[in-house]
Amino acid sequence: MTATATTDLPMFPPEERPRGPFEILRDEDRKRWESNRVSRVRLPTGGWAWLLTRHADVRQLLRNPYVSSDSNRPGFPLLRELLPPDEQDRRGAFIVMDGAEHARLRRMLTAEFMIKNIRRIEPLIRQTVVDALDAMRAAGPPADLVTSFALPVPSMVICHLLGVPYADHDFFQSRSGTLLDRTAPLEDIRSAIDELRGYLRDLVDAKRTAVEPGDDLLSRLATERVATGELEPEELVGVALLLLVAGHETTANMIGLSTLLLLQHPEQFAALRERPEQAEDLVEELLRYLSVIRTGLLRVAVRDIEIAGQLIRAGDGVIGMLSLANRDPEVFTDPEGFGLSPAAHQHLAFGFGVHQCIGQPLARAELRIALVELAHRFPGLALTVDPADVPVRDNSVVYGVTRLPVTW
Repeated sequence: MTATATTDLPMFPPEERPRGPFEILRDEDRKRWESNRVSRVRLPTGGWAWLLTRHADVRQLLRNPYVSSDSNRPGFPLLRELLPPDEQDRRGAFIVMDGAEHARLRRMLTAEFMIKNIRRIEPLIRQTVVDALDAMRAAGPPADLVTSFALPVPSMVICHLLGVPYADHDFFQSRSGTLLDRTAPLEDIRSAIDELRGYLRDLVDAKRTAVEPGDDLLSRLATERVATGELEPEELVGVALLLLVAGHETTANMIGLSTLLLLQHPEQFAALRERPEQAEDLVEELLRYLSVIRTGLLRVAVRDIEIAGQLIRAGDGVIGMLSLANRDPEVFTDPEGFGLSPAAHQHLAFGFGVHQCIGQPLARAELRIALVELAHRFPGLALTVDPADVPVRDNSVVYGVTRLPVTW
């Protein structure tokens, strides 16, 4: 780019929104950024960052050992103001950690989310899905698919895995929504964090002192890691906070947005019912095409690096646009189209490298089972509003729809 001042750079995220729920950016913004493999963009918090939109370049960024996920480092590309460092309690929040500190906590969780363990709990996931759909049918049409199905299913599953009472879902869902809202005032974010950590601290304390340990992840970590000194109690609270928020928000938004898309492609919706063996491939295409992390992954260089011929100096912020990388014509034959494609498995919806989403096997299973059962049990599912009128969460870190009015 040839801009000489920060104020001359295009704003990221763009202030003007795309016209439809499946458009990643307005055409003007997309053409501007895709004309250069590496572009400079202005941030809403001041300063600037490098923006990467190509699949190969985003992969290179995310596997580079000389970039950091630590949002407290100077130059980190902040899209909203953070709490001051002295007010942050980031113990256990391995998503913003690097190196050995990140690896230590992640290793304690890896086995829990391995594919073989997720296969073992698929009957639980399926029963949760079926119960939610039966309840929606019993209540009768019309219904909001988000509140009746898309949100409660992953919330119930992650609560079961962690050992969090689902009866408290209104409490933690409202606060997790605040944490993910890029427009939320700092005082609201501070309150949400304090209240969630306080709630989870009481829960962890109860599990640590229980006479009979429970058969859930937090109980296992309390007895196998905290009791042995490998994990501090407050680290377990931080891990619980991260898994609870991420474990229901991303999948809930994928279920709602996927349903909206499939209702625009009735042949694909019918295929879930008629050829369920194709569901795994369709899920990969949904992940590629929808890319609910629309603002990308944020990093800062800790040493000078080079990507696509551009020198990125230590202290420069970098943004890897997963959504545009997932529509790179050099990787995907029909990047703007939606349909089964072997190349879909190359998507970066879960990130890449050491920080890629640890819960992706669970998310895939939940999405596959939820959509297959929905198609089987509600073959006549239809929107009750124009698709263009479905409200979206475009101020959230995790993109999705806020309501999905349907009938059958």
